[in-house]
Amino acid sequence: MKKFNFPLDTVLNYKDQVLENLKTEHAQILAGIAQQEKRIEELMEKSRLATVRYREDTLCGVTVNIMREYERYITFVQQRIVSEQGVLLKMKKKEEQKRTEVIEAKKEKASIDKLKEKKMDQYNKDMLKSEELFIEEFVSNTMSVRSSR
Repeated sequence: MKKFNFPLDTVLNYKDQVLENLKTEHAQILAGIAQQEKRIEELMEKSRLATVRYREDTLCGVTVNIMREYERYITFVQQRIVSEQGVLLKMKKKEEQKRTEVIEAKKEKASIDKLKEKKMDQYNKDMLKSEELFIEEFVSNTMSVRSSR
């Protein structure tokens, strides 16, 4: 009895490796996005705290130089927020592209898996038929031998 052999097994293994690599890359991008979002939140908190301190200090009366320093710092932090949001936007586009690649790789692998499954089913049916034929021949030969005696 011959063993089932799927000629596209090497392709299937390759597609599986590609899919796993893409999933890993996608996970890394998602982790980077989470880090970037955290960085933006921290900057927003710094900006909020600086604005609160600025208001409190202006009520108490501070010099013009200190007020300018607060304003420069708040402006700087807000510019950093905008810059970091731009980075986040690029990362999200990259994540979307990678997600599309993962989906395509899953489709390719699934189509080869389906083909393998169909071939395996056909193989099993053929093996079943060949076993049935063997049994029929065996029974027929056994009956012929008994009747000739």
